[in-house]
Amino acid sequence: MKTFRDTIFPLRGFVFLDVVTSFGTIFYFFLVGVQVDISIMKNIDKKSLGIGTFSVILPLILTSLYSTALMNTVGTRTAKSLLIVSAAESFINFPMVASLLSELHLMNSEFGRIALSSSMVSTVWTFCFVMIGALVAPQNGAVAESVISLSTFIMVSGTIIFVVRQAMSWIIKNSPTGEPLKEGFVVAMLIGVLITAFSSKAFGLHIYFGPLILGISIPPGPPIGSALVERLDFITSWVFMPVFFVKLGLVINVYSIKLKNFLGVSFVIYVSALGKFLGALVVAVVHCRMPVRDAVSLGLVMASQGAFELGMFKLMRKEGRIDRGTFAVMCIFLMVLMAVITPIIRYLFDPSRRYTVYKRRTVMDLKSGSDLRVLICIHDQEDVPNAINLLEALNPTRRSHLIVYMLHLVELLGRANSQLIPHNLKKDRISTSCPSEHIVNAFKYFGRNNRQTVAIFPFTSITSSTTMHDDVYLLALNKSVSLILVPFHKKFYSNGVISLSNYNMKMVNNEILDKAPCSVGLVVDRGVLNLSRSAATNLHSFQVAVVFLGGADDREAMFVGARMAGHPDINLTLIRLLKKGNVERDDVKETRLDNEAVLQFRKATTNNRRVMYIEEVVMDGTGTVSLLRSMGNSFSLVIVGRRHSCCSTLVQGLVLWNEQTELGAIGEVLASSDFMGNAIILVVQQHTKLANEEQNKNNEDSVTPIDRHLAKDEAKELPIQTKPYMF
Repeated sequence: MKTFRDTIFPLRGFVFLDVVTSFGTIFYFFLVGVQVDISIMKNIDKKSLGIGTFSVILPLILTSLYSTALMNTVGTRTAKSLLIVSAAESFINFPMVASLLSELHLMNSEFGRIALSSSMVSTVWTFCFVMIGALVAPQNGAVAESVISLSTFIMVSGTIIFVVRQAMSWIIKNSPTGEPLKEGFVVAMLIGVLITAFSSKAFGLHIYFGPLILGISIPPGPPIGSALVERLDFITSWVFMPVFFVKLGLVINVYSIKLKNFLGVSFVIYVSALGKFLGALVVAVVHCRMPVRDAVSLGLVMASQGAFELGMFKLMRKEGRIDRGTFAVMCIFLMVLMAVITPIIRYLFDPSRRYTVYKRRTVMDLKSGSDLRVLICIHDQEDVPNAINLLEALNPTRRSHLIVYMLHLVELLGRANSQLIPHNLKKDRISTSCPSEHIVNAFKYFGRNNRQTVAIFPFTSITSSTTMHDDVYLLALNKSVSLILVPFHKKFYSNGVISLSNYNMKMVNNEILDKAPCSVGLVVDRGVLNLSRSAATNLHSFQVAVVFLGGADDREAMFVGARMAGHPDINLTLIRLLKKGNVERDDVKETRLDNEAVLQFRKATTNNRRVMYIEEVVMDGTGTVSLLRSMGNSFSLVIVGRRHSCCSTLVQGLVLWNEQTELGAIGEVLASSDFMGNAIILVVQQHTKLANEEQNKNNEDSVTPIDRHLAKDEAKELPIQTKPYMF
């Protein structure tokens, strides 16, 4: 092994490795600071305060007592480092918890929000204990040096935070909205990182201190935070940090570990991890009434460690606070701990179970005259015109109001914690720093022009694309929504050529379709609707077509069209496709349900002269495609169901069309370049997933108090529950 190490990593190369790891760690700590959003402190309540406090104090007390008891049984050098080990292992840092939650795709769940706020409290306690320890028990007994270091720390921190943060705020305020930062400014910021590192070293502080404080002082998110993360994250995570881990592994000498010292240090680490786990678990169960399964997951998250701790262990070894054997044990146990914790959390915590509902939430099942609750998702400003016109087409009236929850989906960049922001429409103006300003104002204007029939509640979700669907689920569940409208991830020109595609939004849409607690409509943009009374003065007849092949999704699409049929400026055509020949035995039940639904639709629209019903008999999928092509530019909006039986002759041969599984066979045909029209396409999926009695029984311990309340009274208007575990 020694020959292999000397050949691959010769001694003369260690200088280069040291330089690379120093640069990498400097920028790593800077990125950690950039992604820390101190504003999360505003959302901390007594429950998070309790979890965060006990998660630090309990392990600190247990390990300190145990370390003191062990001092007479372990070696002299190890004895001196036991208290240092107990303190280091008891501390929790917010960035590492955020990193783990992001990796597990739990950042945007309520569980993740509680873990984040609790870890922030723990981080504050950690910082306070470190400062107290530096003054009460300074290294080598140099009290005066500790006081000077603390004074220097306060001076450098104050200079960076107040001066740099004010400068950053001024730059953001004077930068054009929506435009990326200039490259010159980004380069200047990177040079500033190196300057703060050098200054920290010159003032007697650690080289990583300045970059960390500089990162914290930069406002998270766009435009500065996201630009820096976008440019530094890849090279830091995939180039610098792997070199850091290699260098760290090279200096770990497992042969320096003595059995007696190994047992003492390892047990201190074990007691510390157990203390963190129990501190979070007990408070979560007793004080927050959190389900035991979730509380166990929370305890494991609070006990997690990562690269930040490895850097701290390396610093402690470099300063002589721990010996080589202790350093090796701490690093090895960290790797073992994370190898065990991560899969257990994946197994225990399934956030999707919270979005199970106990009755169907569909447009079809709404009672006559009931309010329609719609959650409409917006990716960017281009989605707004068609979104507003679709809402207008849903025919809000004084008898049947339209309750709209608008959710602007913003991808998280440059910050560690996600946010679900409700907007107050009573304010004259939305904050200019908000990425949703223009979108919210557009919906605000629409709501004001239809104040007798429409209620608008706008929200902004700032989170990663891997957890963005959680906010959609949460909002749809808490607000008893019947229909979610989501823009398709591709936008088309009128000839079917793709003009824009967003892969991340494709993943979000697939998650929504898979687990949404209500019906879903995908909006395929091939043009701009022109209907809204709030946007036009000269109205013309607006042509809507519903293509009905049969099945649950087509029935839901038909009833969405039925609601639109009541609009005085809409002409609706229901086109029912029938297959030639007798109905097969397997299709009898579905055909009966289809006939009943069509009969109900025709009765509801009997006196409406703007509604036309057409039946067409086709032989196979080719005949279906020919019929769809014949529609041409006759309609401005085409509504279809998403899923159809693969055995149906009406879609026979259309499997090749169905590359975009989220659109279904018919939706894919309409969105293709062969369909030479500019109609907006609405692909509807009916909500069919319910919790059966057996599932309810098995998941009883996993259902929170707020879930039970919603199950009993789903029609009640509820505010967004940012912390459903807490009452």
